Amino acid sequence: MNHEEKSKETYSVVKAMEDALAASSNDMDRYFHEEFRWMGNQGCGTKNNLEEFRNNWQLPLRAAFTDRIYKTDKFLADGGWAACFGHIDAIHSGEFMGIVPTNKRVKIHYTDFWEVKEGLITDNWVTVDFPSILAQLGVDVFNG
Repeated sequence: MNHEEKSKETYSVVKAMEDALAASSNDMDRYFHEEFRWMGNQGCGTKNNLEEFRNNWQLPLRAAFTDRIYKTDKFLADGGWAACFGHIDAIHSGEFMGIVPTNKRVKIHYTDFWEVKEGLITDNWVTVDFPSILAQLGVDVFNG
């Protein structure tokens, strides 16, 4: 497989996973390698397999933010790597970082980098803009 074909395959794998995630699918195994790692910024931590990711990030996020609309602003694929940035538009309807539900609509900005091997996602590096989320919920972590 040449570089262009690999880039297209990587894009297809990650895009299909993103579509399933946006649809609140619980059938995510088909997209991830058995040794999948999810590495987030401070506040997210590292999840060493799909079960840890689902139980300690995906499902709590779903519980805290409902009526989610996923918006990818830009998506790139290059060989076995893909990246995107975007946001989730959602209602804060469950506890999040110690903040009781406000029922406010917020934008959760994020960036993702994925590595794909043999048609499966092996690694995912994520950054979530927590200061922005908290500011939208009325908490100014920088006092500014």
